[in-house]
Amino acid sequence: MASSHSPAYLPGSTGTQLLDHPWPPAHGGSYGEGRDESAPARPADNNRHRMPRQTRGSGPLLGVTAVAATLGATGFASATPAAAPAVVSPDETTVISADPGLALAARIQLQADSQRTAAEEGARLQAAQEAEAKRAAQQQEAERAAAAAEKAKLAAVQLPVRDYHLSAHYGQSASYWSHLHTGLDFAASTGTPVYAVGSGTITSAGWSGSYGYRIIQTLPDGTEIWYCHLSSIIKASGKVVPGQQIGKVGATGNVTGPHLHLEVRPDGGAPVDPETWLEQRGLTP
Repeated sequence: MASSHSPAYLPGSTGTQLLDHPWPPAHGGSYGEGRDESAPARPADNNRHRMPRQTRGSGPLLGVTAVAATLGATGFASATPAAAPAVVSPDETTVISADPGLALAARIQLQADSQRTAAEEGARLQAAQEAEAKRAAQQQEAERAAAAAEKAKLAAVQLPVRDYHLSAHYGQSASYWSHLHTGLDFAASTGTPVYAVGSGTITSAGWSGSYGYRIIQTLPDGTEIWYCHLSSIIKASGKVVPGQQIGKVGATGNVTGPHLHLEVRPDGGAPVDPETWLEQRGLTP
């Protein structure tokens, strides 16, 4: 069947060309100058939308395989969708959050742990406070014991002479005394050691008229102890403790024989009976 169309391509050309339309345009329009009026009329409208004819040329048609290869070599690979993220299994927290029962149990356990921790901390603090109070009480008791021991030590007394006999008592009268006897006499050989009656400080030592050589010791409570008629003075000043030797028995001053004349004067005032004073402290001359 002979074609009514003009050639779609020139010799040696390739590709697809649009079909020629020899009929005049619709609505009485024209395609150009000098058209032959005797040309046949335009066919029916059903031919207006025909696809252009693909002419055969020397170039091969691109198949699906070739297109895919071409796209793969250029940008097809970039169009490949990214790998989907890996699915992470829900952890324990997610499971607990999803299960109200587990979440409630977890809250109860957390509250119990918190209460147990608070109770343990409270018990620890209480134990520490009790231990501190116990240590403080022990320290106070130790301090009281030390103070009592020191007080007892200061209050401790002993007899001034160890080998003696009493030759005169407090308040006696005699022709060779100008007034009543003011002390207690410990008769002993000359040179017999004389010891400090208690703890204290020697505040005076030297010659004292009718008392001969005398040592005055002041105790912590202010009581003065007089050691009289000494043959020699060994400790003339400073602190002394009970039983420390401070002098020797003699017969200096107004005496009839060697002896220690001992006087006790509270607060450095008038003398009192030394025998009674010693007995009040547990000593019997």
